[in-house]
Amino acid sequence: HETYRTTLKTLPGTRLALLASESDLESVLDQLQQVPGFIEYNARSNEYFFDRHPGVFAYVLNYYRTGKLHCPADVCGPLFEEELSFWGIDETDVEPCCWMTYRQHRDAEEALEVFEMNVDNDEDDEYGKRLGIEDVVSPDGTVSRWRKWQPVIWNLFEDP
Repeated sequence: HETYRTTLKTLPGTRLALLASESDLESVLDQLQQVPGFIEYNARSNEYFFDRHPGVFAYVLNYYRTGKLHCPADVCGPLFEEELSFWGIDETDVEPCCWMTYRQHRDAEEALEVFEMNVDNDEDDEYGKRLGIEDVVSPDGTVSRWRKWQPVIWNLFEDP
């Protein structure tokens, strides 16, 4: 990717804006390498190399150009989140049209945690108490499959 220094200066406080600053090259490289991620500078060609996801970088560079941060549909949320963090971009800058796509992975993780909490413990008494369905345990201590899984399935459909 190739761009103008003025484009990189549009978002002060980010990694690429630091590259465009008029500071001493050695101090800039030292600051850039404080965050884990491979960075290399070739003085002969005056090029920087970042060992980062190239598809996401196109969106990052477009954000510098347009001021609008969109989320790629073909990249998982945690990867995009990690890339934003690396480049020093605040996740709240994601455009409203892409916010749900961006947040989808976190919502899915939260739903899975609830589902796993409901399924992990197979002890009948404890299971009934946690879900507020103590009456599913019959007097002989057994639980019908439907009574046991019904709340979990309903919960899954109500909060996918």
